[in-house]
Amino acid sequence: MKVNFLIAGTQKAGTTALDHYMRQHPDICMAKKKEVHFFDNEKIFAKKIDYSFYHASFLPDSGEKILGESTPIYMYWENSPERVFQYNPDMKFIIVLRNPIQRAFSHWNMERSRGAENLTFWDAINQEKERCMQESLSQHRVYSYIDRGYYSKQLKLLWSFFPKKNFLLIKYEDLRCSPKNAIQDICSFLGVPDMPECEMQNIFSIPYELKITEREYSFLFDKFKDEICLLEKMLKWDLDKWKKGYE
Repeated sequence: MKVNFLIAGTQKAGTTALDHYMRQHPDICMAKKKEVHFFDNEKIFAKKIDYSFYHASFLPDSGEKILGESTPIYMYWENSPERVFQYNPDMKFIIVLRNPIQRAFSHWNMERSRGAENLTFWDAINQEKERCMQESLSQHRVYSYIDRGYYSKQLKLLWSFFPKKNFLLIKYEDLRCSPKNAIQDICSFLGVPDMPECEMQNIFSIPYELKITEREYSFLFDKFKDEICLLEKMLKWDLDKWKKGYE
């Protein structure tokens, strides 16, 4: 069995909650751990590819019909889409999109709590470009607070390999406010029966000590306002809430 679907992004948009929900479905086998990091692993793809290493991350039983895993960076990592296509051209993608300003701040808070980030949020977003250039691919796994929020570019790359029908795009707000409806949509998308009663999980599991300032919000709003408008047209979504100023 090949892996059938990926929860591929975006980071800090409820993918942990989605992974939790999918593990409760009797027809779905999720990877032994969240975030396998196979298709974004440059060392693996620098040599002959051994998919048995990837498949070892799954332990399906006889009652489970499809395999899935959650690695949010797959959406962002530029080398991932082609690698996924070479592995399974019929792969399905579940992607949750969050206001890129809120996503960036949540990302910084996570890295700060892990001890991977010492700069203030203001300094981090102002120095991001220079810091990311330290990487040979100019994509940084830690410091890409702003860059990860340009969803349109990431979606276009994915759509250059896979048909749009292979994607289920969910608004973070919808997942947060109506998780049961989102799960029902996912089950329909994956072709499995509706989820039996499952344990709901609080998406906001980590309380943050700091709040984004008006200066930081305005700086990021200027970065993302055109992107948000573009996404509205691409996805035919109403993103008025993403276009609001600092509150």
